[in-house]
Amino acid sequence: MWWGTAIEAPDPGALARFYSSLLGWPITHEEPGTTVLGTPGNAFLVFEQADDYRSPVWPPAAGDQRPMMHLDFQVGDLDDAQAEALALGATLAEYQPQENVRVLFDPVGHPFCLCRDDG
Repeated sequence: MWWGTAIEAPDPGALARFYSSLLGWPITHEEPGTTVLGTPGNAFLVFEQADDYRSPVWPPAAGDQRPMMHLDFQVGDLDDAQAEALALGATLAEYQPQENVRVLFDPVGHPFCLCRDDG
């Protein structure tokens, strides 16, 4: 059974609060160095302290920290979801590879995608 994903951050509590605000998912546990965000389906996003954290570079570039993973979120209105994410502290990536997807960076530089639900 899959339990969750761990994401490194210089301030795990602050990053968990960003995603909690963005997604409406609750913080289920917090202690020094670790904050856990509950997700639908009873999985978790665990944010862990990383004092030597380096933001990844998107698109990947030789010699720089590559993104090791990213999160995708399906949204009904791409423009509204982007505006909400930006208001919460995300930044828009310069390189956008697809029309129905927006690549953004969370406040510490992890890339994440908002994917329009054309469904």
